[in-house]
Amino acid sequence: MKIYIETARLILRELVTEDADGMFEMDSDHEVQLYLGNNPVKSIEQSKADIAFIRKQYVENGIGRWAVIEKETGNFTGWCGLKLVKETNNNHTNYYDLGYRFSKKYWGKGYATETAMATRNYGFEVLMLDEIIGIADTGNRGSIHVLEKTGLKRINIFDYHGIPHHWMKISNPV
Repeated sequence: MKIYIETARLILRELVTEDADGMFEMDSDHEVQLYLGNNPVKSIEQSKADIAFIRKQYVENGIGRWAVIEKETGNFTGWCGLKLVKETNNNHTNYYDLGYRFSKKYWGKGYATETAMATRNYGFEVLMLDEIIGIADTGNRGSIHVLEKTGLKRINIFDYHGIPHHWMKISNPV
């Protein structure tokens, strides 16, 4: 398993099958799923399938979401990273989306902002991306705040699966 980023408190590494218990705990929580279609995961097998899907993205696209591990405890806290989106959303195709999700017990610790900033830097400094996109449900103030602290600006509001979402963007400053 490859480590991509280390911050002061966290390690961002490839997701592996052994992360399934942590993924299931996170994705089966109704509060975590509130702005994600409100469709909690119902089985550990679904979490294992989600991990396999992300691992396939590593191979096909050279990038995908990463597990976020607390250095101090070794605990799986959630995931963060870039994803190459090949489908068309808001009239855009083949863009890099910055996303993150954390188990509720790790909310309020600044982990989303810490990992989002580190991921943004990786996208610009290592992958040499021209821009990074963020998408957030207009009601998800926490996620919008994290994206704004990471430097993304609100561009417009668009319909994403029947729900209004902010399309946010940051361009590479180089």
